[in-house]
Amino acid sequence: MEYEINITEDAWQDLQYFKAYEQGIIVDAIEKYLSRDAEIESDHRKKLRPNQLAPWELKTGKYRAFYEIEEMQMAKIVAIGHKVHNDLFIRGKKVQL
Repeated sequence: MEYEINITEDAWQDLQYFKAYEQGIIVDAIEKYLSRDAEIESDHRKKLRPNQLAPWELKTGKYRAFYEIEEMQMAKIVAIGHKVHNDLFIRGKKVQL
């Protein structure tokens, strides 16, 4: 199933935190893994236990994009960050899930 991708203003600001080549990696992964079958778990997509950020996580290397599935086949990116070991950072600040 095909999905439209919507990136929130907050997620765009999260993306701007990264260097240009890192932004390219993240955007490529979002387009590749969320434009189709965004609601199916895989090596890159994972449904998360309930948390304050988002119900789904897209991972590519150390980078993470958190998203929601909305009606009418839309994947809405709500936050973008990176992991260092088991710690998640968004815009350089440690975040608990």
